[in-house]
Amino acid sequence: MGKERDTSSLTPLRATRFAVSAVLLAAAALPQSAFAQSAQSYGSGTSTYPSSSQYSSGGNTGDQQTQAADLDGDGVPDPGQPGVPSPDGTATGTQTGAAQQNGTSSTTASGDQQPSDETTGSILDEDMRRLNTREPAIDERRLPRKADDALTEKDTDGIRVGTFILRPSITQSINTETTKENGTKESRGFLQTDGNATLTSDWALHQLTVTSQGSWQQNISGEGEEQPSFQIDGDLRLDLPEDTVAHLKGGYRFYREDTDDPNAISDASKQSNVQEFSTGASIERDFGVLRGTTELDVVRTIYSDVTLANGTDVSLSDRDQTAGTFRARIGYELSPALIPFIEGTVGKTAYDETRDSSGYARSGNSYGAKAGVQVDLGEKLRGEVSAGYETASFDDDRLASIDTATVDANILWSPLRGTNVNFDLQTSIQPSTTPGLSGYVSHALTTTITHQLRDNLQATVLGGVTLRDYPSGATSDETVYTTSAGLIWNINRYLDLTSTIGYELTTRDEGTDSQQWRAGVGLRLKR
Repeated sequence: MGKERDTSSLTPLRATRFAVSAVLLAAAALPQSAFAQSAQSYGSGTSTYPSSSQYSSGGNTGDQQTQAADLDGDGVPDPGQPGVPSPDGTATGTQTGAAQQNGTSSTTASGDQQPSDETTGSILDEDMRRLNTREPAIDERRLPRKADDALTEKDTDGIRVGTFILRPSITQSINTETTKENGTKESRGFLQTDGNATLTSDWALHQLTVTSQGSWQQNISGEGEEQPSFQIDGDLRLDLPEDTVAHLKGGYRFYREDTDDPNAISDASKQSNVQEFSTGASIERDFGVLRGTTELDVVRTIYSDVTLANGTDVSLSDRDQTAGTFRARIGYELSPALIPFIEGTVGKTAYDETRDSSGYARSGNSYGAKAGVQVDLGEKLRGEVSAGYETASFDDDRLASIDTATVDANILWSPLRGTNVNFDLQTSIQPSTTPGLSGYVSHALTTTITHQLRDNLQATVLGGVTLRDYPSGATSDETVYTTSAGLIWNINRYLDLTSTIGYELTTRDEGTDSQQWRAGVGLRLKR
């Protein structure tokens, strides 16, 4: 008898199965580790379902994975092995790795579809994996633009003109107006055409914004003075290095002086046409927690002749003037939402004629200082409030200086979504044309409330009070109360139906009061 051979308890069939399982596990482990590293770099998820290629291969892949997962040889895949669902229903990473190895798309545990190379293209995937990606062109590093940020779903896309976007609108309305003054009632019906346009640059750096608006009236019944107006303003913002921003501004304004203006000619059938040419420059810079601003503005004002009731023309060239103002402000940033500041202003007014028609030299100087705080809480509340002191002196010794405490505020508050409240308070010194009177102090308070009643219906309510405070004993003070309400119905993206109604009351300490009613309805076409 030959020597007895030691035989292993591992049968040939089980040895073959073990060898095949080891080879398959080693082959599956390599793509799994590579995919795990890729997932750590790019944030890819694991798959909970086999890829489409596994189903289309006739089931061979699934049989191999089942064999590889059965390490104990009982014919049942062991939980926790690659490709085998765990007790909670999820799968291990080998299945996802196989899907990635086959070049197919996979689905993450959250259900999001992950694109494969076949879907996205090899060029895109190659650029994503490059560390030394190309530097984008200047035009691709776009800065946020306020015009785009303020765009709503009801605003139009505008018209592209080269590197600019033009958003024009025109409104045609029919109106009625009734005025009562000195016991006399006067009514008129008129057509009014309002045009507005905004031209905004679409540049990577810097920004040019041009806004214009105009109004033209044509009486169709009754009597009353027409009130045409036009205004255009341009603002070029320059984004300079080291947190520095500069603005170059220019503008033109045309309007007809209101009959209720204190300097208007009382018995004129046609008031003076006023033209204003303005220019200015400013520069703002951040110095850490400090913010500095300097600004220079120059305004040139020209008055046309006035036509009296008897047809005589009266020249107002003695009111032509040039005024310049220099302003400097410095603020301290307690936080991005709260910045206290102090500001000083110096102004100079020079009339073309040394003395007016009454023999007074009205050229002079003005000085002002104030302290306040800027608040920016996002869309809920932003603006500024300040208090200070202002004085104005004149070249003629017969004209007394005007001194006044100032309280200014401009606040935008949104208490509810779709509701905005704009609160504006301004104090200013206004010149006078009355012989012996230097001027008056104007305190103007205006509150505007807009509310979105529906997605396509907006309501606006306005209320204001203006106090004209003259020097003691010079002339009677005046108080002007204004209120109005309006509705805007967005028929579609390019057409609105507008309606307004307003009332104005002027009261005087001495003399008669005056009041005015106005109502109108119109259509607005915008693009």
